[in-house]
Amino acid sequence: MNKHSIRFGTDGWRAVIADEFTYANVEIVAGAVARYLLENFSTDKPVVVGYDTRFMADAFAACAAEVLRSHGFSVLLTEGYTPTPLVAFAAKHYDSAGALMFTASHNPPEYCGIKFIPHYAGPATPEITDALMRHINALVASGEPLRGKARLGTLETFRPMERYLPFLLERIAFDQILTNPLRILYDPMYGAGQGFLDVVLREQAGCHVEMLHEGLDPRFGGRIPEPKGEYLPELIARVPAEGFDLGLANDGDADRFGIVNERGTFLSANQILPLLLRYLHQHRGYRGSVVRTVATSMLLDCVAERYGVKVHETPVGFKYVGEWMRREPIIIGGEESGGLSILGHIPEKDGILADLLVVEMMAVEKKPLGQLFDEMLDELGLQLHQLSENLHLTDAQKHGVMAAIRQFKPGDSFAGKNIVQVDDRDGVKLMFGPSSWMLVRPSGTEPILRLYGESSEEADIQRFQDAMEALIQVPQPI
Repeated sequence: MNKHSIRFGTDGWRAVIADEFTYANVEIVAGAVARYLLENFSTDKPVVVGYDTRFMADAFAACAAEVLRSHGFSVLLTEGYTPTPLVAFAAKHYDSAGALMFTASHNPPEYCGIKFIPHYAGPATPEITDALMRHINALVASGEPLRGKARLGTLETFRPMERYLPFLLERIAFDQILTNPLRILYDPMYGAGQGFLDVVLREQAGCHVEMLHEGLDPRFGGRIPEPKGEYLPELIARVPAEGFDLGLANDGDADRFGIVNERGTFLSANQILPLLLRYLHQHRGYRGSVVRTVATSMLLDCVAERYGVKVHETPVGFKYVGEWMRREPIIIGGEESGGLSILGHIPEKDGILADLLVVEMMAVEKKPLGQLFDEMLDELGLQLHQLSENLHLTDAQKHGVMAAIRQFKPGDSFAGKNIVQVDDRDGVKLMFGPSSWMLVRPSGTEPILRLYGESSEEADIQRFQDAMEALIQVPQPI
């Protein structure tokens, strides 16, 4: 195996620790970042380096910091593990040249990763990641020294929370929460959200907070640290059983969120995004547009239409959401996988902020979350049923199914429904009506097809699955 097979994209580079994720490869990436920064910034600007609770993430971060210093950059290294949103926030608010974050986010425990966060605090653009790959490939090919010869830059540890907290105090209505504090069960999934969200909720909001899965566990309790219902069984069970008002969760680096209401019902971003748009527009007076990815629920569109708010649809990936947030006033931007940001915040997903907004919404409206969601559906006169599934296929099946689905066009029938529009910007999305659709997206790295769908008719969800199964069974050419 080529131990230098580094592929750096929007979310950086992730690999298995001690296999490809090694000190040697970390030095290659850090050296490439240093060369990119020297092309675009002065060494007068510092570089932020942070890390989450991943195994050896702190040691890898220290290694990268030394490479950056050897090229003349001063480094601001986080004092302990830190959520990715806080490192992104620091990249902008400390006037840096950019930041390196050591995290594999919601990937399995054996992975670590490096994410480059540009100075504007949003996801790196393809132009930036292409430049980084150019430098990575050049370093691997040339065998040049990875460390520079400049006078060593300084190294200083810091706490991003010192500037992030004042931001929260301006953006979150803690005074309202203090008048109606909640009983909250929080599951950081052994990740970097612990010691941040729970502390803010206790000290600034006066909430009663109990914890699940806290402390450092390099195995993340044997689960993937992703805040989906299937990975949060204890949160789902304990919230109603023990009378909590709300269950909150974050992924390994706390840039994603998951919510459990007082009934023990898991609410994904597909339910929370429209609820928060309703709240921000009605109670906070936020004005602007909305941006969501192609795989995100059109329930968000229904709320936006009710208030006369324009919706922008993007390919999957928060980098596209972030681009819109840098371009015009966006009330809320999000994606179905648990990413969210709002007007006035950084153009990057922030699970800490998302959780706090849900708490604020409940405190201000003085209603349980389940009731708020039911009231929203009553206002819309609509219930949307959703499908989200990974289809594990052979490469031949994956390519064959995608070739077949690309043949459909408006006027054709699929799953017994008439196709009115086809969108192939990111996978293939078949539109059957204003609130009925199915999206098929191939994974770029695994023999997986990601299947999403939505309809006001619950029976359609099974029909979508049956129709996809029929396509998979079609013999593929050898």
